[in-house]
Parts: sequence; C-alpha cells; structure tokens
Amino acid sequence: MAYFNFDNGSGKIRGINAEGNVAAAAVFEDWLKPLESLGATTVSLRNSGGTDHVYMQTVGIPGFQFIQDPLDYSARIHHTSIDSYDHLKAEDLRQAAIVMAAFLLNAANSDEPLPRMPIPTRPTATDPFEAPAN
Repeated sequence: MAYFNFDNGSGKIRGINAEGNVAAAAVFEDWLKPLESLGATTVSLRNSGGTDHVYMQTVGIPGFQFIQDPLDYSARIHHTSIDSYDHLKAEDLRQAAIVMAAFLLNAANSDEPLPRMPIPTRPTATDPFEAPAN
C-alpha cells in the first residue's frame, strides 16, 4: 500500500519526492526510466509538505508527492474561486496521467511492498496530529 499525491493542477510531472525514503527512491528511479521521453526523470529525497500524503506518512503508509512544473497555479489560483477548468493544460494532464498510471501499475504489480519509513514514535513540529498527553 502507498499513497501517491498529484494535487497541483497543470504542470508536467518532472519526477517524485521520495520524502527521505532512500530505499523507495531507488525503486522510483527504475520506474521512471521508461518515462524519460516524457520528461519525468527526477527522484528527490526532499520532504514536501502541505498535501494529503503527509497524513498517510504519520500512520506508517508510504506517501509521496509528485514534482511538477511550477506554473502560476499555486501562487494565485490553487483552491480559490478562480480555480477553474480554463487553467488546465491538456498536454500536461495527459503526460501526468501516463506517469501516474505507470506508478500505480508498478506499485500494484510489485512482488514486494514499497519500503516504509519507521513509524514516528514522537510528534514532530509539522505533525498534523496532536501529541497524546503522558
């Protein structure tokens, strides 16, 4: 089981953030090789925040965020009243659909689950859940 997040509107997928999961990064590098001609080539160990994958990580489910071309979308439009279909770029969405489908197919057909990070035992400053009182 894994969670792959694609939530930034248009903007071609250029790769994926492995969220510090070195073992998953190696798997993703293999998965991206057939997608090089589409421009999806980068595996970053960077942790990205602000999307639903963070909640999955806090309960031990591997969660990952795709890297996309940075359009004006996130700065001015994302989740506002002007966030409408006319901001979509069909070519970007077709490319993203192929990349996402490849990742989902690879994950579903893998003989081994994706490597997991250790489940946190203590809350972090960015943990979306409140720490239990001792």
